[in-house]
Order: sequence, then structure tokens, then C-alpha cells
Amino acid sequence: MALRVGIIGAGSIGCYVGAALMMGGAEVSFLGRERMAAELAEHGLRISDYRGLNHHIPATQLRFYTDIAAMADRDCVIVTVKSGDTEAIASDLASALDARATIISLQNGVGNTAALQRAMPSNTVLPGMIAFNVLQSGKGCFHAGTDGEVIIQDAPITEELAGYFRTSATPFAANADMRSVQWSKLLLNLNNPINALSGIGLKDELSQRAYRCCLAALQREALAAIKAANIPLQKLTAVPAEWLPAVLGLPDFVFKRLAQPMLAIDPLARSSMWEDLERGRKTEVEWLNGEVIRLAAEHGLAAPANEQVRALVQLAEEGGRRDYRGDELLAIIRT
Repeated sequence: MALRVGIIGAGSIGCYVGAALMMGGAEVSFLGRERMAAELAEHGLRISDYRGLNHHIPATQLRFYTDIAAMADRDCVIVTVKSGDTEAIASDLASALDARATIISLQNGVGNTAALQRAMPSNTVLPGMIAFNVLQSGKGCFHAGTDGEVIIQDAPITEELAGYFRTSATPFAANADMRSVQWSKLLLNLNNPINALSGIGLKDELSQRAYRCCLAALQREALAAIKAANIPLQKLTAVPAEWLPAVLGLPDFVFKRLAQPMLAIDPLARSSMWEDLERGRKTEVEWLNGEVIRLAAEHGLAAPANEQVRALVQLAEEGGRRDYRGDELLAIIRT
């Protein structure tokens, strides 16, 4: 019998992951907002990636719900809601799910798994992460514009999921040390606010040294806090995590030559934080830069660059500026 999967939070990541699993034969149910239900009912669901994947699922083949009670029969639910919604959705899931269901968090940040486990102490809750970017472009279309894997805590169900991802050629891996993976991913996700404040595509932004220096400043503070906390890091890109700030600071012509895999990005790709601001939603800045600030404080360190960027994103959430040139943003961060 096919694995029954529930996608909790059918946005960019949820729709992409759910469609990829359907390609492999999983029985997938989506939980999301009325707006997304109407969009998919009209257009169906299409996923694509920069490697050439282009797959459409007709609306008649989709199971999309707005009531969490529809998830009661799922063997596994994958939570993809924004980190700020985790506590609320965890409470709803606790009342809807059987204790035998496995819960997987595919969210940004490092604290969501613990929040889900507190609400559902009898369930198996596994941390996971996605290292690639997905852009929602309307009419049921979701495009993966960067390289990277889906990584989930090593467990029997993880091996089963790997088979379902294979058909779509979605890169997938199991890992026994997800705390290390999550902090390594958070280092990369610190580019989300830089991209959101730049107002330009990821490839264009990362091709400009001033923006990369902004990211390097955030990462240096994060690396200092991670080292103080004795958290090991993993190599999620072609460049080891500890080398990232130095590589990002290279002149453009050198960076483009030495770090070509980091620029293997579809020109359409944007960060999820840019998408949140574009749609007038609260961002996850508190679960990215905020996590760095909190970890640094726990170990007697400061993270002023992350504090500056957090403040700028919070202003952008209220309608403030989000079209900074690289040199402007770098000057603010350096103050």
C-alpha cells in the first residue's frame, strides 16, 4: 500500500515536496489556505526545476483540504508552515493525529522539532530541512531554482521516503545529526534577509561583492556562536561552512571563477523571505537572524550585524524599504 502523506502548510515548499512524492506514487493530502485551494482547483499543480523537471498534476488528482481533521488517517505528516505558526499547528495536529503517525518538520530555523514534540509526546517527530529554494510563480506553478537536497533525520520512514522522491530526481539524504545540519543550513539561510532587502534575484545578488560581504558579516557572527556552542558543521555546498565568509568576500571575477557551483541558480530564483514581503506576510527573520542573536548571547557574544539586518527586515514588514544597493546595506551593517 502506498505511503499516506499529509502536507501541513501547502505553500511553496509544501506543494513542491507533495508533488514530488506524488510522482513517486505516494498518496498525498495537502492542507492549506482557501486561496491555494482555489488556485490549484483552477490550474492543477506544476513543479519544475533548473535541471529540466517539468511535471503537471491535474486538479482532479489532488486532495486539498482546509480542515486539519482530514489528516487523521495519514501515516506521515510533513510540516512546512512558517516557524511562527508552529506552536498553533502543533496544537491542532495533536488533536487530529493518531499517535502512530510520524511528524517531519521541513522548516527553517532550529527549534520547530522541539515545539512539535512537546505538543505530541507520543508521536515520532523527525527534524528535516530543504537546501534548495522554491519560487511560487502563480497559477499552481512552483519552481526549484537552486541546487540542494531534502535531508531528514535517519529513520525507517526516511528510507521509505527516499524511494518516493527518486522518480522526480529530487536530491534526498538521511542524516543522523540533524542539529548539525540545521545550523549548517541556517548559515546559508542568512542570505534570505539580504536577498529580501536587495529586491533583486538571488543570482544577481550573489554576483555582487557588496551583497556577499553583507552575508559574510552575518555568517562570521553565526560561526563564532556555533563554535562557542560546540556545534559541528556539515558541508552542504561545494565550499566548507567555515570558509564561506572568506570566499564570499573575494572580488567578483575571482568568486565567479572559484565558486561557480554557488551561482548555479536559476535567474528567476528569489528567497522565501522576499516572497513573504512581496505578499505582505510576516517573515521568519526571528527564526534565522534571531536564532544567531540568541545563541551568541547564551555564550557571551554579540551579533550586531544580525541585529541590524533583523531590524531592517522588521521595518520592511511594516512597509519599509527593501531595495537597498549592496554598498548601502553593507554600510548599515558595518555601523
